[in-house]
Amino acid sequence: MRMLTRLIALTRGVQLRRQFKEIEKVLEQLNPTATRQLAALAMREYSNATKCEYPHLYATPPDEKYAPWGTGTAIGMERMKSDSLQVRMRGLALWLAVSYHETKDSPYADQQELHRQVMRTLRTLRESVQAKDVSQYFADHPQAA
Repeated sequence: MRMLTRLIALTRGVQLRRQFKEIEKVLEQLNPTATRQLAALAMREYSNATKCEYPHLYATPPDEKYAPWGTGTAIGMERMKSDSLQVRMRGLALWLAVSYHETKDSPYADQQELHRQVMRTLRTLRESVQAKDVSQYFADHPQAA
């Protein structure tokens, strides 16, 4: 059973790393305004996920809560392919928040490394804006709240 668990974790780690490479490419192409917007959305998604009973299952339908992992990252990747910049930003923020929580307490080295990369990305986003900028963004865009 331990071997099967490790195989599942390895497969999931490979999938998340592949997705993260796509995320990094998108992040490199963002202009400063979009980066600030993404930082605000990512902070909001992270906060919402933290309030859930199982943060790694954030955005997962309740009937799928016994799956090995949630659907939040898949939903985020789908949204990233949208033509709408707002939908893409929300997809990026969702993926970052869910993958952070999913890899947070992993006992596997490959997922721990991915967690550190996601943390670095979130920290970089957070440092790209000041607190007053985030408050101002939500004041100007109440639908994002």
